Amino acid sequence: MISFAGQCEVGRFCVHCELIHLAKDFEWTGLDVVCLVDCFTGLVKMACKTIKLNTGAAMPTIGLGTWKSKPGEVKAAVETAIDAGYRHIDCSIVYRNEAEIGEAIQSKIQEGVIRREDLFITSKLFVTFHRRVRDCIERSLRSLKLEYVDLYLIHWPMGFHFNPGDVLEMTKDGKPYMDEEIHYVDVWEEMEKLQKEGLTKAIGVSNFNKHQVAEILQSCAIPPAVNQYESHAYLQQDDLLKFCQSNAIVVTAYSPLGSADRPWAKPDDPKPLEDAIIKEIAEKHNKTAAQVLLRYQIQRGMVVIPKSVTQSRIQSNFLVFDFELNEDEMSLIRKQDRNWRALKNEWLYGHKHHPFNENNCE
Repeated sequence: MISFAGQCEVGRFCVHCELIHLAKDFEWTGLDVVCLVDCFTGLVKMACKTIKLNTGAAMPTIGLGTWKSKPGEVKAAVETAIDAGYRHIDCSIVYRNEAEIGEAIQSKIQEGVIRREDLFITSKLFVTFHRRVRDCIERSLRSLKLEYVDLYLIHWPMGFHFNPGDVLEMTKDGKPYMDEEIHYVDVWEEMEKLQKEGLTKAIGVSNFNKHQVAEILQSCAIPPAVNQYESHAYLQQDDLLKFCQSNAIVVTAYSPLGSADRPWAKPDDPKPLEDAIIKEIAEKHNKTAAQVLLRYQIQRGMVVIPKSVTQSRIQSNFLVFDFELNEDEMSLIRKQDRNWRALKNEWLYGHKHHPFNENNCE
């Protein structure tokens, strides 16, 4: 049963419209979807689907990404997302906007729109905190105004010198001060403590390649629940996806639309949103290119976290559960893979734990 405060609960009596609403099941990718009627607008919405983590928790398959969302914009973006039906918000201390995200969450809780247990909040351990794991999550929890997060990730496998300002400290020659003595396997042991203490419900990794994930699996007491990495039509990383799924690790695709607004983007860089094949498929379904790109990843069994601060795009990105790509369409999109990475972080190359050193894809 999925319940949204302020909206009709499926199969239950609704105090707002005094009707009993029934669920409609759809056989899509092995998951059920239910319709919810918004009593205030009369519109039918699709409830957010979930995927089961190895902890048993349900993780919504679409969330709001908040990287690059500026203070002054992100609070309204999160509020819009929650009103649109999102229940998954992806955060990180290094995005420097968790305090505003926390304000948005508390605002919607106080309005009675959601309860804390309705939400799935992800945050991440920044690279300068690999020796101060508990310190990092406690800072995030204070900013988010939460007692726990639902998922906490090691943001990158590389460690760097601690800086109180949660930014990279630079050497005299302008390069980040690396801490190569701290190993991500040791960091993982500290992450396990956080889960055992209830500061997070699940733990995982981000930007880890297959070999690094395997190394964690060989020594861990608690296996990663999630690996979050860049994935879109032009960087599909199928081998890494299959490896994670074969080990009961859910994959979250960040930049699922290609991150066209990244600060270092060049005019001639590939743009998945402008791909002719994607646009043709979108037109066939009367959908946007963004919706097709997101639907493709969801049908691959992935979680997606598109970022936007624009109300119409936030709402539109969520409307991906009322259509399905057929196998021919999936195959066409699969063939668009170019092994093109938008976020290489080349300026961090040279660190012995950089995940893209040995293989630019996996």
